Amino acid sequence: MVKVNVESPDETKEYGEQLAPLLKAKDVILLDGDLGAGKTTFTKGLAKGLGIKRNIKSPTFTIIREYQGGRLPLYHMDIYRLDDGSGDELGLEEYFNGDGVNVIEWSEFIADELPDDYLKIVFRRDDENGEDFRTISFEPSGKRFEDIVKRIFPQVEK
Repeated sequence: MVKVNVESPDETKEYGEQLAPLLKAKDVILLDGDLGAGKTTFTKGLAKGLGIKRNIKSPTFTIIREYQGGRLPLYHMDIYRLDDGSGDELGLEEYFNGDGVNVIEWSEFIADELPDDYLKIVFRRDDENGEDFRTISFEPSGKRFEDIVKRIFPQVEK
């Protein structure tokens, strides 16, 4: 796991942009943490890094937003408002085995349905250090994502 501190939304977006070129179809990125801590902001940077030009919006009420037009499609999901806490009806397996990158906010609600390999990114607000101060933790599951985190943060030893 690697923890970083960010002091602006632009810094949060930059981490998304850095991650994007390292991703491939079927990758699963989990975004968890505090409300308003930067999950959608990070996704905006990820989309930019994938070459997606459309404006990225939170999928809070639509549950899944699909973005095309980049190097890979981006499937941005917000699982928080699922009625029964199950993702069965969403066809998550089809997304996970599909042609794009899967970004899932509030993944704890579908923990049993997640693949073995993913990158979990946890966002924490720290308003005591400033309105935009955040701690972001990168927690890889599986060798592929361990290697990706090492490429983004080569100076960090495990």
